[in-house]
Amino acid sequence: MSQSLCAVVLAAGQGSRYRQVVGAEQDKLLAPCRGRDSVIRPVIEQVLKNLPALLARRVLVTTPDRPEVIALAEAYGCQVVLLDSPGMGDSLAAAVGACADASGWLVVLGDMPFILPSSIESVVRGLGEQMIRVPVHDGAYGHPVAFGSAFGPALQGLSGDRGARPLFAAGQVVEVELADAGVLWDVDVPQALVFTG
Repeated sequence: MSQSLCAVVLAAGQGSRYRQVVGAEQDKLLAPCRGRDSVIRPVIEQVLKNLPALLARRVLVTTPDRPEVIALAEAYGCQVVLLDSPGMGDSLAAAVGACADASGWLVVLGDMPFILPSSIESVVRGLGEQMIRVPVHDGAYGHPVAFGSAFGPALQGLSGDRGARPLFAAGQVVEVELADAGVLWDVDVPQALVFTG
């Protein structure tokens, strides 16, 4: 089952909160970041590095003005979808459309570099077609989130800034309890580049 899952990496957002602190020309996806393996890489490369090998099929959505992000995505085996919209709904629809025949989709955020590969494997394990599997840490929902094949049309129907959270009401949501604080840790501001979870 997991071999035909598609990892969908969302990397089209503008990171406005981050840019407000460090300057409009600074892309948080390219900020140097020490991973949980102690190696310093750009944020987006840490995200791609953490994808387990079982997720061989990968689609990354980003904007056309990010050649370095595109090059890293291709180096990690991603099909790249270019999109002129920072909206999460638009990104999800475009990415899922690019791998619409998958048996499910794992939605990964491009600014969450501290998720352990083992946590990702736990989220996708046992995914059924009517199922949504979401990691939970300290009582809070995190990422990445796995959607079964039945959600393909709904994911492709998203638009604008609206993400996939409303779909939780329509499926069998399975909460995957994890000790990994990385599932809640996104890099919205420069201080978040240092993981203390």
